[in-house]
Amino acid sequence: MRVRHLAGLVAAALVLAGPALAARPTSSADARLKALYTREWAWRQAEFARADEGDAVPIAGYLPQVDAVSQTRRLAHWRDVRRQLDAIPVRALSAEAQVDDAVYRDQLDTLISQQVFREYEKPFNSDSSFWTSFNYTALRTFHDAADYRAYIAQMADIPRYFTQQTVNMRAGLARGFTPPRATLVGRDVSVAATAQAKDAESTLFWKPFLAMPASIPGVEQATLRAQAKATIEGQVKPAYATLLSFLRDDYIPHANEALAAESLPGGVAYYRAQIREFTTLDMDPEAIHRLGLVEAAKIHAQMLAVMRETGFTGDFPAFLTYLRSDPKFYPKTPEELLMRGAWIAKRVDGKLGAYFGWLPRSRFTIEPVPADMAPFYTSARGGKSTYLLNTYDLASRPLYNLTALTLHESAPGHALQGALAEEQTGLPAFRRDIYISAYGEGWALYCERLGVEMGMYDTAYDRFGMLTFQMWRAARLVVDTGIHHRGWSRARAIAYLHDNTALADHDIEIEVDRYISWPGQALSYYLGMMAIVEAREKAQAALGPRFDIRAFHDTVLALGAVPLPVLRARIDRFIVEGGRDPMPVSWQKPAAAKAD
Repeated sequence: MRVRHLAGLVAAALVLAGPALAARPTSSADARLKALYTREWAWRQAEFARADEGDAVPIAGYLPQVDAVSQTRRLAHWRDVRRQLDAIPVRALSAEAQVDDAVYRDQLDTLISQQVFREYEKPFNSDSSFWTSFNYTALRTFHDAADYRAYIAQMADIPRYFTQQTVNMRAGLARGFTPPRATLVGRDVSVAATAQAKDAESTLFWKPFLAMPASIPGVEQATLRAQAKATIEGQVKPAYATLLSFLRDDYIPHANEALAAESLPGGVAYYRAQIREFTTLDMDPEAIHRLGLVEAAKIHAQMLAVMRETGFTGDFPAFLTYLRSDPKFYPKTPEELLMRGAWIAKRVDGKLGAYFGWLPRSRFTIEPVPADMAPFYTSARGGKSTYLLNTYDLASRPLYNLTALTLHESAPGHALQGALAEEQTGLPAFRRDIYISAYGEGWALYCERLGVEMGMYDTAYDRFGMLTFQMWRAARLVVDTGIHHRGWSRARAIAYLHDNTALADHDIEIEVDRYISWPGQALSYYLGMMAIVEAREKAQAALGPRFDIRAFHDTVLALGAVPLPVLRARIDRFIVEGGRDPMPVSWQKPAAAKAD
């Protein structure tokens, strides 16, 4: 589930930033708020049996109900909860509870908005889909027989789940609420991979059964494998085959021709809601477009300076052609790409202590993107447990971008931020286990820039790769609003990225289709990073020699994922407190090892 900012959050953030921030005793208002969000969160977890939540969340033995009746019921429930939340006076809450209140309002407003616009009738785009979420479950760690039994039960629920999703998609199709057709061509390949697999063992669903924990007796392992094989071949594959026929024969051929979100039902209001959801800010799309042009011009000047450092004597377009075409910039094998990414990630490990006071105990792994997803998948994606690198089409995977990419997707980006959030038992679950794009993507993009201070960019080409990634995200401000507000064509968006970044052409096309079919999401990266950079500059100016980079980073990460106004208010408080490291109790340092 995604989260955003709606009216009222800024006012709450101002309360957080004022003198009332001094810690207050827990009040009756605090207790009311905690009881409300605890009840609703438990209800929400039962409603949404997510397939991709990671190793820390038990595998549910079912999939969520997504039919229209259930969706209407959820909307009524969240509206009722929102009314109860409004009855709790914000100023009666303690300082920490005011943060909880602001984050929780943001979540509820987003959930309500998604139901009002009936987002469930458009349950996939060129980047993400309801059927590929099972791939993440297949890649997670299975601990015991209970995990396997729940997984088999979940797979058995796929036919019912796909049927409900198809009914919703037909409703969206009938009212013209679909992703643009141009972004869907070929996206059925991931469905076909399962539908047309010769047997269960040829599907990604079988991966957890390749090596089962030794703690499960051999006889039970054999039983579980037999049950899984029967379920995959008797229920899962037929469900995928039915979905494949629907996509190819009905949905994709009749999807929208128009690209702009403002052309969908709800039009201007819908796109504005998407902006608020992904950026947590209520910004005018035209203002975002102009900001993107200004930022892109700044970064272009820096790119020219680094280009000259390399000794290249041609112009900027010629340099981009050189970077895209010279084989020395590209890995020769998938293993080379994976190993280079692992080497960069391990180098980061040796530098983290100088920039972060508190580090997570958990670790992440590095895996290739599953083959059925790779052709239309982004270059990489990271989280608290896995850094996925796309080894498909190696001629589109330049090594000069790999350092920035790894800093973003692994540590100190998504893997570190997500793991620290998960390990903060002092945070309410609704804050610990949720993802806010502006915060999470803003942090990860900030980490790419932080790599300069960390000494991670060894060559001018690496630094140009970092800058092309910065340009890529600034260009998203231009492209997203250009498509969805100004009516740009797909070709114009592709040309803009081609002319201003060193991204490979394959990646550019994949990315543009993502922006077209997922309006607003692309805006979260640069706006989120700007909020963190501006907060840091403000703290450094105010604190002078008292500014400690580790304390600043710990303060940002201790929040968990929050809307940007809440982040800014917290750094204002950090300044008032003299730049003190928060050192949460829940982040206790590991005890010293005892001597043998």
